[in-house]
Amino acid sequence: MAFMNKRSIALMIGVAMVAVLFAAAAVVAGTEVADTITFKPLLDKGKYKDKIAVLSHKKHVAEYGAACGDCHHDDKGKPLDLKEGDNVQKCIECHTKPGERPKGKGAPKLSKKERLEYRAEAFHYNCKACHKAYNKKNKTKAAPTTCTKCHVKP
Repeated sequence: MAFMNKRSIALMIGVAMVAVLFAAAAVVAGTEVADTITFKPLLDKGKYKDKIAVLSHKKHVAEYGAACGDCHHDDKGKPLDLKEGDNVQKCIECHTKPGERPKGKGAPKLSKKERLEYRAEAFHYNCKACHKAYNKKNKTKAAPTTCTKCHVKP
């Protein structure tokens, strides 16, 4: 049978329309950003295993004037040109290794790129650099730069 019946054609058009609607909804929805993001340790070892770091996304944007690209970057470390609602990958999608890089005697020498594969290294590098710059620019010590100021007991 070379011709499809009207019912089959209508069904195919209906399925195609539903697929288009789902795709459009995904594009329009973008990434919903929580006001507060909590980073929990993924490893059950180390001195910070029972502590969390909390980032006030809303405060960084609204009060400190941080742009999306100040934290969200491409694989070369260049800021992404994002706006609210854009789809954004989570940190762990690129910084795939949990915890910090191996340290101490006998630890391998790693390049910066290799170190930044570790989540904690990436966060520390990005956050501390920005906090230090903020403190210097504003002649303050308000932005935390030490371990215990960010890592707290829940």
